[in-house]
Amino acid sequence: MNRYEKWAAGAVALMLVAGAAIFFYAPTDYLQGPVQRIFYLHVSSAIAAYGCFAVVLLGGLIYLRNENAVADRFARAGALVGVIFTTITLVMGMLWAKPIWGTFWTWDARLTSTLVLWIIYVGYLLVRRLAEPGRQAARLAAVVGIFGFIDVPIVHFSVTWWRTQHPGPVIVNDALPAAMLGTFLFTMACTLVLAGVMVWIRYRIETLQDEKLHLAEPVQVVTAREPEPVP
Repeated sequence: MNRYEKWAAGAVALMLVAGAAIFFYAPTDYLQGPVQRIFYLHVSSAIAAYGCFAVVLLGGLIYLRNENAVADRFARAGALVGVIFTTITLVMGMLWAKPIWGTFWTWDARLTSTLVLWIIYVGYLLVRRLAEPGRQAARLAAVVGIFGFIDVPIVHFSVTWWRTQHPGPVIVNDALPAAMLGTFLFTMACTLVLAGVMVWIRYRIETLQDEKLHLAEPVQVVTAREPEPVP
């Protein structure tokens, strides 16, 4: 087992412990019942997505400044993992919404802005996949990733900026009992570890792909011309 496999196994083990805490330690919510347990992974995944998109932002800024290949690879890795966690956030939110709101989806400010965030970074990934690999594609994607990050604070503060159906910030408002808060913080930490490991592993894959692409490039051999005879 190499180090990447060990990190992945460790992250999965932490998530299993977090799952046990969610189902066996945290108390059942009096109003929402068992469906409230979705909250722990739903919010943790959203925060992990924010972190991943922050990596895209930082990587894009560094690349536009000095065209650092390492920063570009981290940006690509962060975008993919961020889209995965945003997808989890949306799916878990819809699973919660159905029994609570009676519908999987409403065009609520929080839901809509999160969907827009997902679309932006899927677009980032499409740019990287469809454009010809190289400096131009990297610069275009960096711009998309940087401006796309503007939607992150919009998503986060949407429940306070607008009147929405989505619950308000229960963590900030101290609305959770100690056992629930402890479970959430532990789940969030485990999810962030998982996201970090996924970004690092994806960065390694991006590095190997770049090296393979570099080796596949044709090498131009320049031969010395024989001197022309002097008449």
